[in-house]
Amino acid sequence: MSLSTITALSPLDGRYAPKLAALRPIMSEHGYMHRRVQVEVAWFIALSDAGFAEFKPLTTGARAYLLGLVKNFSEADAAAIKEIEKTTNHDVKAVEYWIKSKFEARPELEKASEFVHFACTSEDINNTSHALQLRSGRDQVVLPGLDRIVLKLREMAHAFAEVPMLSRTHGQTASPTTVGKEMANVVMRLQTACDRIASVKIMGKMNGAVGNYNAHLSAWPDFDWEAFSKKVIETPEPLGLGLTFQPYSIQIEPHDYMAELFDAVARANTILIDLSRDIWGYVSLGYFKQRLKAGEIGSSTMPHKVNPIDFENAEGNLGLANALLKHLSEKLPISRWQRDLTDSTVLRNMGVALGYATLAYASLLTGLNKLEINEEALAEDLDASWEVLAEPIQTVMRRFGVQGAYEKLKEVTRGKTVTAEALHWLIQSLEIPQAEKDRLLAMTPGSYVGKAAELARRV
Repeated sequence: MSLSTITALSPLDGRYAPKLAALRPIMSEHGYMHRRVQVEVAWFIALSDAGFAEFKPLTTGARAYLLGLVKNFSEADAAAIKEIEKTTNHDVKAVEYWIKSKFEARPELEKASEFVHFACTSEDINNTSHALQLRSGRDQVVLPGLDRIVLKLREMAHAFAEVPMLSRTHGQTASPTTVGKEMANVVMRLQTACDRIASVKIMGKMNGAVGNYNAHLSAWPDFDWEAFSKKVIETPEPLGLGLTFQPYSIQIEPHDYMAELFDAVARANTILIDLSRDIWGYVSLGYFKQRLKAGEIGSSTMPHKVNPIDFENAEGNLGLANALLKHLSEKLPISRWQRDLTDSTVLRNMGVALGYATLAYASLLTGLNKLEINEEALAEDLDASWEVLAEPIQTVMRRFGVQGAYEKLKEVTRGKTVTAEALHWLIQSLEIPQAEKDRLLAMTPGSYVGKAAELARRV
């Protein structure tokens, strides 16, 4: 059976493949190989500038050629590396041999070929490549996906700032809010989560087999290899990697920053699970309608149905993403002694975890863009819930020292169907200033929204 979107084992590369086109070049094995080539080339060029008599600075033409290997890296190049790996049974060594093969008929580079992967352990290349992948995946796909949701929610917060909505705490009617304010709540939470994702320092190390520059110092004992390594890692691309230097490690970079990043993404995802469930509920209550494209079917047997499938899809995929992200963040910082390989196979699933998150963001945004406010349903719900005005009435009563204010309102409203007339009769009977009676008599469930509209516009 040939591999296709129909036969793919993972739905990310099957049913949902088109929705992950932006992430695939970054987080796939092709993307991993591409970054390995980038790291090897950056290290090689930097070594030529280190002042060693045995490796003179490369010419401008040689540098341009090497950087071109990175810039123009293709699927064919990745396939060629995989072919070499069939012999080496070692993916990093295959990258090294592929780079050396590109030196053929170029005497300057052929002469210096043994400086490719010089003094490096495989993990020097791998950890920095993973870091480059994660930085690109975060900055080019994950954060833009979240930003689009924030933008849409902010738009909804402003558009619906004054549309009153009955709140429900514990599933029961509660003090009214506005639709816009509820969207604003999520905007603030999600923006904070995005800021935390963006603030994680993406780290890399290039310090040899156990983190002590052993091999490096055996070749040039008097050279400051730590400063050199830091320069390669922190110098901006393309001549460096533009990462944050990790000075202490075993054979592998500790992966603590990865755990921090994955936990931060999972936190954002948890906020979106909360949102997906709430919107699902609001659709169920009729607060929102959903636009359908011509020809779309909600149910195979019930013609009237328009199911909130985008929010259900988002919730499911956010859960899958978080399950993987949790395992990544819990497992990756743990390694037996100076190295074990349990992280290697797990790290190959970073793209899967971010893939499910990216898919969920797209589904959620699609769902949000389909929503239409149903002000009639919102108004009907409010008009059937006059009991929510028990709160302002008893609060005003307490202001003027009316004894047992809370208890009196509880007796009138708790577990009963409360009408406007009943509340108005109660208000008229209160021993409070007439101006306050008039203010309470003018109040409706739809007008009792506090600062909701102001707060909604503020985000």
